[in-house]
Amino acid sequence: QVQLVESGGGLVQPGGSLRLSCATERDIFIISTMGWYRQAPGQQRELVATITSGGVTNYEDSVKGRFTISRDNAKNAVYLEMNSLKSEDTAFYYCNTRFLSSLGWREYWGQGTQVTVSS
Repeated sequence: QVQLVESGGGLVQPGGSLRLSCATERDIFIISTMGWYRQAPGQQRELVATITSGGVTNYEDSVKGRFTISRDNAKNAVYLEMNSLKSEDTAFYYCNTRFLSSLGWREYWGQGTQVTVSS
């Protein structure tokens, strides 16, 4: 079982910033596309942003220009820098890793971290 360790959630006022972090095993990290997803109460889990092992990024439209995903290969970690936060960004945020193994595609999830944007 691949473990993803997340941190960085919390309560922030609208317009504020937060940074989420997620670390995993090096052997997995270096071959993985890493991603952040979120799930608000009563809604389906949705993609926020992904970054490939080569550094190519992809963002959900509503976070473009506000959120930045990055990875630090020396620390086996992926980050989500969230700026200009809005109340609609409130959700549980999950780290995701996806990679191709000898047994096919594999995908694992972190335990999630709560982000609440409220005044």
